[in-house]
Amino acid sequence: MSLTFSEQIRSFYEKYDEANRLATSVFQLEFARTQEILQRYLPAPPARILDIGGGPGVYSCWLAQLGYEVHLLDPVSSHLDHAKSLSSKQPEHPIAGFVLGEARRLDFADQSADVVLMFGPLYHLHERQDRLMALKEAHRVLRKDGRLFAAVISRFASALDGLFQGMLDDPEFAKIVAQDLVDGKHRNPTNNIFYFTDAYFHRVEELEAEIKDAGFQYEKTLAIEGPGGWLQNFDAWWNDAARRERLLDLMRKLESEPSLIGASAHIMGIARKS
Repeated sequence: MSLTFSEQIRSFYEKYDEANRLATSVFQLEFARTQEILQRYLPAPPARILDIGGGPGVYSCWLAQLGYEVHLLDPVSSHLDHAKSLSSKQPEHPIAGFVLGEARRLDFADQSADVVLMFGPLYHLHERQDRLMALKEAHRVLRKDGRLFAAVISRFASALDGLFQGMLDDPEFAKIVAQDLVDGKHRNPTNNIFYFTDAYFHRVEELEAEIKDAGFQYEKTLAIEGPGGWLQNFDAWWNDAARRERLLDLMRKLESEPSLIGASAHIMGIARKS
């Protein structure tokens, strides 16, 4: 086991426009739903939040605007550069700290945080022992009763994406999907950046098991986008205020339905350090 961050994953994020992803297309639903879920369970500001694998700082900046003390850690230097630029545009509510680092070895003191966000690390670690190492680090840095919010990609995300977006017409993508369904280890041997990079796609029950095995008191699993993430005419729904609220209300109603959670591209696990 190596604690070196994957160069293939790093290269992907150096090329991919992660900074603007959450402001486009169906990813807006992912962003809105994640914000909504966080606001239900976060302690009041100015709690200390560690945004582990927080990328270009979209969530960090939003949380800083709400009055939280946010520290962003990411292994991709260009992400941190972008986050610093975003933070500089809100000088009254800046991100409190920036760390170039990796989820399995956090440069934060024991019991120093009220909240840990992991919106990325768990789906870029193929091996269970690596994911447990990252989760145990989150447990270490949290104070008693501190909360973990951990997002993963569903085992069925590439299959559903391929089905609804037409990518299954490509035999190479069909091979990727077939392997994903076998063991969850997503690999993209093509040059198509839209087929993503090395990742691990969770079964719903795996997320709870891994978080519990890291020492947490597990609270709940929620679908983030839910089946709304596969809408073919998503922009028409999202750009109409009434239809957008109807969509969001339905996703709230479906978010904890066990038979549908795996149909969401992203899934949220919420736990507490007892």
